Amino acid sequence: MRRLRRIKILATLGPASSDSAMIRKLFEAGADIFRINMSHTPHDKMRELVATIRNVESSYGRPIGILVDLQGPKLRLGSFTDGAVQLHNGQSFTLDSDKAPGDNSRVHLPHPEILAALRPGHALLLDDGKVR
Repeated sequence: MRRLRRIKILATLGPASSDSAMIRKLFEAGADIFRINMSHTPHDKMRELVATIRNVESSYGRPIGILVDLQGPKLRLGSFTDGAVQLHNGQSFTLDSDKAPGDNSRVHLPHPEILAALRPGHALLLDDGKVR
């Protein structure tokens, strides 16, 4: 199955598209490269996906690209007095350099370089962007 086009089609694999039959269908529909998002994929599942893609590749005799999208750094906050806090929509919450355990109004951000770089109007995203 040789393709004569210069453009590549990339398909991102996820819960609805990670079994062998679906990967085969995506390949037959034109996908040249499969993306595995490591922010949401455990390493053992990534190995399974790579093996599945390589099986499809060998059955068609045509190379298939695999793009592994690595997870970026995860920055952690300091601890909380009660273990965790519940924030409410519109609530003010402070990230600061005080190493004392946090509460529902503030918590330690152990990354002084971030605090130094922040300016009025900058937005911080927390919990994979769920909290702004």
